[in-house]
Amino acid sequence: MNPANEPSFRDSVDLMFNRAVALMDLPPGLEEKIRVCNATYTVRFGVRLRGQIQTFTGYRSVHSEHMEPVKGGIRYSLGVNQNEVEALAALMTYKCSLVEAPFGGSKGGLCIDPREYDEHELELITRRFAYELIKRDLINPAQNVPAPDMGTGEREMAWIADQYKRMNTTELNGNACVTGKPINAGGIQGRTEATGRGVQYALHAFFRDPEGLKKAGMTGTLAGKKVIIQGLGNVGYHAAKFLSEEDGCIVTAIIERDGALHDEKGLNVEAVHQWITEHGTIKGYPNASMTVEGAHLLEAPCDILIPAALEGVINLSNADRIKAPLIVEAANGPVTAGADDVLRKKGIVIIPDLYANAGGVTVSYFEWVKNLSHIRFGRMQRRQEEARHQLVVDELERLSADKQLGWTLSPNFKEKYLKGAGELELVRSGLDDTMQTAYLSMAEVWHGRDDVEDLRTAAYLVSIRKVAASYRAKGL
Repeated sequence: MNPANEPSFRDSVDLMFNRAVALMDLPPGLEEKIRVCNATYTVRFGVRLRGQIQTFTGYRSVHSEHMEPVKGGIRYSLGVNQNEVEALAALMTYKCSLVEAPFGGSKGGLCIDPREYDEHELELITRRFAYELIKRDLINPAQNVPAPDMGTGEREMAWIADQYKRMNTTELNGNACVTGKPINAGGIQGRTEATGRGVQYALHAFFRDPEGLKKAGMTGTLAGKKVIIQGLGNVGYHAAKFLSEEDGCIVTAIIERDGALHDEKGLNVEAVHQWITEHGTIKGYPNASMTVEGAHLLEAPCDILIPAALEGVINLSNADRIKAPLIVEAANGPVTAGADDVLRKKGIVIIPDLYANAGGVTVSYFEWVKNLSHIRFGRMQRRQEEARHQLVVDELERLSADKQLGWTLSPNFKEKYLKGAGELELVRSGLDDTMQTAYLSMAEVWHGRDDVEDLRTAAYLVSIRKVAASYRAKGL
């Protein structure tokens, strides 16, 4: 719970927006047009469950239609409310703009604890919620395209897509009404891992920036860096897995809602994830020390702190005790506006949410394009690419057969070089390129302007500038 003297999540987003636009020269009225939410629809609907009608409250907020369709996840949580949904919709606008995904910002939510219902009940609830939104064009491949968020996943997206196609039986592009679907229901490879993979690529981009590393007081590569992860859901799990298995990071602590695990030598992320999947809790995990007061580990010494769960976990009550020199906001709004001020004064570098967790919407964009094109990535060019590579391999093998030259091909070179890029490789390549390009655009402002002290302000400046340009192109 945030301290009483702190602004709400929505106010925090507005404060951070205001800090950026104060450094810009926007035409009169355009600043307000970009800041406010265009519309929020509240729906209350009934579903017959367990012998009685239960009423549920849901929201779909559209922040900005400077580009259409608008894009944003649907979350299932008892904490869902209008202010939260509108703040998340605003973040989606800035996030899509920053990474050049051609969408406006939107967000949806249903005030529900999904753990209280079985699968059949959740399907009934999800389909009814989708029906209420679809009939008002708040789910539509050309106007509003949801995705998974906290409490939802592939399963819910498949139900929503099916509901849309039932209501629009002649819509050729019906699958594009929602992203984050299972592969066999129009999804794309790499979407489940996308946000966590994007966190990894964001860190890769940061560690290629000598000036950024210097500001964080860091040196070297990711190898050996100690990482604390808060939240081992989809995003936190994939980020921790990739950073530990592929980059040599040491995950020293994993913080969950029912406590935290700690081991300075490094936790086995996959083993912890399997334990949580089987037991529904981290309690009883045998290969690490456990503490019930997990939030205290946010303040433990480490190199990189990755909050990957709820908003507001770093606030005025604990900001001054945070020791990590680098924070990566894998969740939306994990650092409040008040805490942000404290951390910046301490010299802590924050890789902001609208950049760090943009991997999800980036790969959602790829999925949307795939659904509209009705062909998987790589299908047309993969074998042609392999055939072209075969010509090179054949020539190299001919040359290596010449004893006078005295050289041979490296082991596995042929297999690696011949393999054409499939959908997963192309998705990862596109995501990596997106995260690198977006980081460079932020870094240029961060390092190039004396009045910009942090990456968050730089990200907002880049993003708002693009949104403003879109509105001007529309004649506003």
